[in-house]
Amino acid sequence: MKQDKKNKKPNRKGSNVQGKQAQKQPLPTYKKGPFTWLIVAILIFTTMMMLRQVQGVEKIEWYEFVELVGNKHVDSVTIKDTEIVGNFNEQGLASRGGKGKGSFLVYYNPEIHGKWLGSGVLRENGVKEESAPPRAWVWNLISMILPIIVLIGIFYFLFARNLRSGAGGMLMSFGRSRHRLHGKDRAKVTFEDVAGVEEAKEEVAEIIEFLKNPKKFQRLGGRIPRGVLLVGPPGCGKTLLAKAIAGQADVPFFSISGSDFVEMFVGVGASRVRDLFKQAKDNSPCIIFLDEVDAIGRKRGAGFAGGGHDEREQTLNAILVEMDGFDTNDQVIVIAATNRGDILDHALTRPGRFDRQIFVPFPDLKGRLEILKVHAKKVKLAPKIKLERIARGTPMFSGADLAAIINEAALAATMANKDYVETADLEEARDKVRWGRARKSRVMDQKERETTAYHEAGHTLVQSLLEDADPLHKVSIIPRGPMGGATFALPEKDRTIFTKRYCMALLQVCFGGRIAEEIFCDDISSGAQSDIQQATKIARQMILTWGMSEQLGLISYGPDFGGKDQNYYLIPGEKEYSEKTAETIDTEVKRIAEQAYKEAKELIQSNKGKLERIAKALLKYETLDADDVEVILEGGELDKPTVSDLLAAEQAKTQQQKPDK
Repeated sequence: MKQDKKNKKPNRKGSNVQGKQAQKQPLPTYKKGPFTWLIVAILIFTTMMMLRQVQGVEKIEWYEFVELVGNKHVDSVTIKDTEIVGNFNEQGLASRGGKGKGSFLVYYNPEIHGKWLGSGVLRENGVKEESAPPRAWVWNLISMILPIIVLIGIFYFLFARNLRSGAGGMLMSFGRSRHRLHGKDRAKVTFEDVAGVEEAKEEVAEIIEFLKNPKKFQRLGGRIPRGVLLVGPPGCGKTLLAKAIAGQADVPFFSISGSDFVEMFVGVGASRVRDLFKQAKDNSPCIIFLDEVDAIGRKRGAGFAGGGHDEREQTLNAILVEMDGFDTNDQVIVIAATNRGDILDHALTRPGRFDRQIFVPFPDLKGRLEILKVHAKKVKLAPKIKLERIARGTPMFSGADLAAIINEAALAATMANKDYVETADLEEARDKVRWGRARKSRVMDQKERETTAYHEAGHTLVQSLLEDADPLHKVSIIPRGPMGGATFALPEKDRTIFTKRYCMALLQVCFGGRIAEEIFCDDISSGAQSDIQQATKIARQMILTWGMSEQLGLISYGPDFGGKDQNYYLIPGEKEYSEKTAETIDTEVKRIAEQAYKEAKELIQSNKGKLERIAKALLKYETLDADDVEVILEGGELDKPTVSDLLAAEQAKTQQQKPDK
């Protein structure tokens, strides 16, 4: 019995090989279809070529030609084998009422009419005779067949050549997947290029181990997740992490965007899904990466948010079926990325499909430092530069933002003819990425500069004196983006929770600018627009979501768009509470804002002298850092060059660099 089983093994293997060969079907033959249209096109083209020969030429009889010559209405003729092509002169055209064509064609018999043509009658009537040499029949045949050959060649390169890649060739190429395949030699991104997402890297480590050694997991009967869903804000490294997984596992990487599946033709998306998964199985082990999967993976069903788009739903259904059709030994891992995980269909995120969700968040302080170090390897930094200071000053920056900071700093240092990228370049690049380029050329009158200076001085004073607020970084009255000035904080750590004291400190900092305008400018301006919006947002969060109101208690009144049992079809702006509760919410938001405003005003009233000194220093220097503000608050005087001194030094340097004439 044991010998029989051993003998059966090669047969089973052979049957599998035969089965694979049997799956390769021959190219289909077409009784009707593109070849039929080819024949029709050839006939139409041949007819047009024949008609083109007589297009613009008036066909006349022999006796008419004789009359035209006798009346001296012919300018010139070209005599061929059995035909004469001539041109009317002005008298000939006038005699025909101007409606005739400029040329004419007449057929003749050389045996009958040859003697008349050779008698010199044409020359006597002023007709220029241009006898064309007779063409060989070979050239006539080539002139007729050549257009047909060219048309067949064009058809071959556009249609028949693509038959090798599947049924229908180019005519059916709409159903082919538009993925980009990165082979083992092209997947050069590894985990060394990914920083700031250490937890996500650890979570996908077992997927890499499975692609390298699948038998290790089969030993105990474990099954690797078939799909991994990367969820996180834009620019946090979801696509980079997927490439690093492929590069670390040294397997092919199929990359395609969710929007590439959807076309104007119904059923194309589902066909592309089937083609993509078929090619992935043929190249296993491999990774399929679906970027922006929310383009096709939205919740199904009727409703304005569900998008009852038949084509999108067919594509989603095809993905669901293909992911269920995987065998445990297929060694095909599907990785998808989206920043809208809350709108994905539950059938797509259930166990067995995308049964592992990995959150890729904004990097923390340590992660931002590591990301800056990765990108800083590509540029020349000054020897004593401190990336920790830039990492502290970039809370809620994504990996893409940090990469842009390094690049912008390198460009700015290059334009300034520096040998290294300095800290000032990095800080300017950070402000440029977040708030826009400094508009130093903007003309501001003195009244507007004073209002801006006192406004920013109010923010600066409150930020510096409150213990619960973040430490001050710098303040500037140089316009940047839509803002006339800005006050920047430098958080000591990343905050994962927000205390009530911290929130109240934020509200007081927001109102500091408006209070300073009221006290020192005897008026208020629209410069506090963004401050009021930010304060209102913080106060509503405190009331609606964080339960920081004794009047409303520990009840969440804000919309929940993160839970699985959320009301997905809730109309924006629709409230889940009564009108009476809404009035109470408005009252509490106003109460908290007024309380913060009152406390900030008392703080500024008791430190008016310090605020005025900060404002005057801003008018003189335009930008102050935390050390400068500390010197002013302690009653000291600043000893550094003013803006005018810097401009004069820059102008003198420019004049020295000009060559003497």
